[in-house]
Amino acid sequence: MSGKSSVFDMIGPVMIGPSSSHTAGVVRIARAAIRVLGAKPDKAELTFYNSFARTYEGHGSDKAIIGGLMDFKTDDPKIKQAFEIAKEQGLEYKFKSVGNASVYHPNTIKLNISKGEQKVEVIGESLGGGLINIAFVDGFNADFTAQSHTLIIKAQDISGAIAFISSVIAQEKANIATMSVSRKGKNDEACHVIEMDSGIQAITIEYLRSIPWIKQIIYIPDIDL
Repeated sequence: MSGKSSVFDMIGPVMIGPSSSHTAGVVRIARAAIRVLGAKPDKAELTFYNSFARTYEGHGSDKAIIGGLMDFKTDDPKIKQAFEIAKEQGLEYKFKSVGNASVYHPNTIKLNISKGEQKVEVIGESLGGGLINIAFVDGFNADFTAQSHTLIIKAQDISGAIAFISSVIAQEKANIATMSVSRKGKNDEACHVIEMDSGIQAITIEYLRSIPWIKQIIYIPDIDL
């Protein structure tokens, strides 16, 4: 994340209250998660940790997370009726809370969401002012903000993979802002998370998908999360 603060960072987003951490940040975590899944889910298990575990009902974080799973924006008044709308749309969900998890940020949510056979686990942190960090995706370190064009590439952990992926992105003249690689073990599966200042073409994503050692690609464009 840049060391400079924007006006947005200082005043926060337009949102349904009462708190940017407990509503706007929560909505954005959910909206990022459904883009990782690639669809709006039909089932969700949502675990609030630490501060969130104690306040999520009173501060409206429960409605905010359900609204975000239905892709409502932070200022959508329908968030207040999120439970009723979710029932109409057939979204099944349940909440859990863990009040003392020292390994997690004070405002952390774990989302286990699925659509049919598709499923994903996303752990997100609400940082205040509507800002978020997606800390983990399916157990891999992720650490992206969802404020930039983001590529998540799951691939075999092979020599030269980072250089190859970087060179393909460079052909698009897309500047890489951050890149992190997490792996399960040596020569096992690795997860590359790349935040870019600009987007890349669909044909480039399809080319990457055609590489035998690349197992999955998730592309999250620069959107108003």
